[in-house]
Amino acid sequence: MDLQTLKAKMDEAHYIYDDTLAIILSVALQLGRPLLVEGAAGVGKTEIAKVMAAALDRDLVRLQCYEGLDESKALYEWNYQKQLLSIQVNMGNQDKDTLTRSLFSDEYLLERPLLKSIRSEKPVVLLIDEIDKADEEFEAFLLELLSDMQVSIPEIGTVKARSIPFVVLTSNRARPLSEALRRRCAYLHIDYPDMEKELAILRAKLPHVDDRLCAQVALAVQRLRSSEAILKKPSVAETLDWAAALDALGIRDLTPDAIRKTAGFVLKNNDDMAVLEEEGAEGHICTGNCGGHHHG
Repeated sequence: MDLQTLKAKMDEAHYIYDDTLAIILSVALQLGRPLLVEGAAGVGKTEIAKVMAAALDRDLVRLQCYEGLDESKALYEWNYQKQLLSIQVNMGNQDKDTLTRSLFSDEYLLERPLLKSIRSEKPVVLLIDEIDKADEEFEAFLLELLSDMQVSIPEIGTVKARSIPFVVLTSNRARPLSEALRRRCAYLHIDYPDMEKELAILRAKLPHVDDRLCAQVALAVQRLRSSEAILKKPSVAETLDWAAALDALGIRDLTPDAIRKTAGFVLKNNDDMAVLEEEGAEGHICTGNCGGHHHG
């Protein structure tokens, strides 16, 4: 898919992007390179994989990483119950070696996301989400897949990819990733959107919401993120939730009262809510009197 076609597909999906992002996606796709996307939680890293799946008309296969993730959850495991039943049924009918070999065949193999993505007849988009939460041992295990598009299963041997997935890895930088992993990937860093981009996202995703309200919400979120007192910065998804909640209540101006009623859609802990209450009362957060299109 060439760059212009990809841009058109992202436009259809109402995804707001810049040229740098579009070029990196296009080239990584053409070269068959995995893409590592880093940035703070909530900037829209996961959305890239979803948009690419839609743009390419591919299934999205997602592996959510966490501490202690191992091959049995990420790659494959054997259907032990089915194997046990087969042993009971065939114990007297087959010699021991034949029975053992038959137990480790496709019939008893349970595919997890990594194996599913490379054994798919049609190429998929593979999202390896929050790789920084997985252990270093798991990260090292991934290198074979990312380099050679194959995996090793002791009972079967090497499984080569039937189709090449477009791989997107995301990281919140909870821990440093290895240079070996980084070398295998194209790289993209995403920041929180600026005022102009945030407003464009609101307009694209919530076209029915009053434009003046969208501008007030975008400005308020920019101010919340810039406040050192706010511990958990609002994500793009929370910006959208907040605007949708205000619209659902028929609110057209972001007044202190409107902020109080809907704060739970943009901030998700009590300390931050207290900061919002204080700063909103002092007029530091955008209210209905802020007007529409300031960048302050």
